[in-house]
Amino acid sequence: MSGEISPTEKRPGPGSSPELRASHADRDRVVDVLRIAAGDGLLTADELDERLETALSARTLSELAVLTADLPAISTAADGTAAAAIEPKDVVRIEQVFSGAVERTGRWVLPQRLELAVTWCDVTLDFTEAVITQNTLRIDVAMAGKSLTLVTRPGVEVDVDGLTLVHCKLRHRRMRTPPDTPVTLRVELVGQKAHGKVVVRPARRTFWQWLLRRPTRFSAGD
Repeated sequence: MSGEISPTEKRPGPGSSPELRASHADRDRVVDVLRIAAGDGLLTADELDERLETALSARTLSELAVLTADLPAISTAADGTAAAAIEPKDVVRIEQVFSGAVERTGRWVLPQRLELAVTWCDVTLDFTEAVITQNTLRIDVAMAGKSLTLVTRPGVEVDVDGLTLVHCKLRHRRMRTPPDTPVTLRVELVGQKAHGKVVVRPARRTFWQWLLRRPTRFSAGD
């Protein structure tokens, strides 16, 4: 019935403001913050489960605020997801010669600039869950042999015009997105890649997505 409130919900008194209601986006941001905190060792598995359950059922912003009150300050990344207040590194340099594969996957914080000095090692840079801290990422490439693979997501564009290819193949597969999709990150490849190949592609579908012919979806809580 209109005007009714639940027994556990207090009716605002004279002169007080009503509780602000939480939206789905508000809940998603808090869920993202909690998962980051658990990954950093700030919450135990039991604490994470308990807080996630509360967050998903929260109706007001004050209920959500309690869940992150004892955690580090939170900021919003360029892709709209919540991220712990981490100062990105100015330059990250990766040097590797004739060794195992280099991978940056999952929730990794993008630096201001990335230098690749790699010889005969596969390199994979997966941006599907990366924490974006600025609009542009410059990658200085000095790489010979093997494959350089960049995995994109909606809103991530890769510019290869500044990259010189020497006996190297380029396979650039662009993601099909609506024309009004905002660009959240522009990745600029500059330098030289000799031998091997460069692959730019969207994330692969899961088996069920392929079976149902559904497009790959990305969520801040995934």
